[in-house]
Amino acid sequence: MEWKRLLSAERSRGIYTKSANHTTDLRSEFEKDYHRIIGSASFRRLQDKTQVFPLDKSDFIRTRLTHSLEVSSFGKSLGQNIGENILMYKKDAGFTRQMKEDICNIVQCAGLIHDIGNPPFGHFGETAIREWFERNLPMLKFKGEVIADILTPQMREDFYHFEGNAQALRLVSKLHFLVDENGMNLTYALLNTIVKYPVSSLETNKATGNIKDKKMGYYFADREIFEKIQRATGTEGCRHPLAYILEAADDIAYKTADIEDAFVKGYVSYKKLLEELEKLDSENGDGQFQAAEKLSGKYRSGVKRGVSNPEEYAVKNWIVRVQGFLISCATYGFTSNYKEIMDGTYKYDLFHGTLAEKLMDLLGDLAYREVFVSEDIYKMEVAESAMITFLMDRFVKAAIKYDTGQKMDSIDVRMMAFISDNYKNAYHYHAKGKDEVEKLYLRLLLVTDYICGMTDSYAKRLYQEMNGII
Repeated sequence: MEWKRLLSAERSRGIYTKSANHTTDLRSEFEKDYHRIIGSASFRRLQDKTQVFPLDKSDFIRTRLTHSLEVSSFGKSLGQNIGENILMYKKDAGFTRQMKEDICNIVQCAGLIHDIGNPPFGHFGETAIREWFERNLPMLKFKGEVIADILTPQMREDFYHFEGNAQALRLVSKLHFLVDENGMNLTYALLNTIVKYPVSSLETNKATGNIKDKKMGYYFADREIFEKIQRATGTEGCRHPLAYILEAADDIAYKTADIEDAFVKGYVSYKKLLEELEKLDSENGDGQFQAAEKLSGKYRSGVKRGVSNPEEYAVKNWIVRVQGFLISCATYGFTSNYKEIMDGTYKYDLFHGTLAEKLMDLLGDLAYREVFVSEDIYKMEVAESAMITFLMDRFVKAAIKYDTGQKMDSIDVRMMAFISDNYKNAYHYHAKGKDEVEKLYLRLLLVTDYICGMTDSYAKRLYQEMNGII
């Protein structure tokens, strides 16, 4: 792979050039992407979507919007570090300063939209939708036939492997149906950066050990746009190098933020965090980051300064220090594996084999043990599952007969009326000329498109209103 193609500014609708008698727009194509994203309703909806704690009343706890802003910021910092390293050490003769700037802009934009396709209620929303299809597709029927048997293998597996990452590509490339069928019409370099897993639902295979095969990256319905961006950027089945940077920025943001939010909510204490870090430091030995000493050092500094809560002071300031360390390690992870990444043969994340690898593992494991399997979170997830299940039951039942000429009962008609014209217009456009099976597949996607577009509050309110709960 080579950067000139990887940084493709091509778009589905093409590049718009102003006539000579108009003021010249000095923005690069990737800077234009940024403004398209932040002006979109889909991006604004992230302010009411869960990161970890659903429908939380605290104004401190992160939402998908604040998380995405953090990922965007870390991504840009990593882009600056990595781009400068490539230039300074002459790792690539064709790499220019403009390319460094383009990388920063692309990864900054990618951070803003990497979670834009996620359904309400965080990652558990994805699980609830996936499990709904596993339970119901083998039982639902269309014209007397079981739907799971009618659909092609890839169509069926798309639902069994339902994935927010694939939904993000679908949303920005098709569902933002305002001007035309091209969605936000973002650059192909940006679109390929958010495809963390360049494989279909039939190709996922965790056993390979290659990170790119872990999950589905695109739906059967979106195979044409996926193939276009792969050809334009020259990745052809490999991960785009900037996808590694985006993933590292995401990992830094959520693994540190989950600990900070867990501390604020009372799930993880200063003492507990210190104990865990001391174990890690004793295993790592001298010459490592010495995370526990840095945390206790921040505590001592807080006491010395006379702050009212030295434990809170310590944790929050330690998080900032750790984030800087992780950025350095991810930079090293990319630059030290530069050839393999550019050849498309690198199988791991950027923290693999670095000084940060064990710390990242610990942060993830600690959040899981103390937060994600707690009784409070489980209670919320059971309630969320009930809401998602109800909505899927009602909307899928209606969608199966929609646009088929079959008689729909009065409730089904009303259910389909709830779905925005934006999504239905996209469905009708892409269903033109398709056979009956693919239209059925697209109608099922129409339901997940609509539900994924819901905010947490809207999903809860719609569920309550439909059940007569005031």
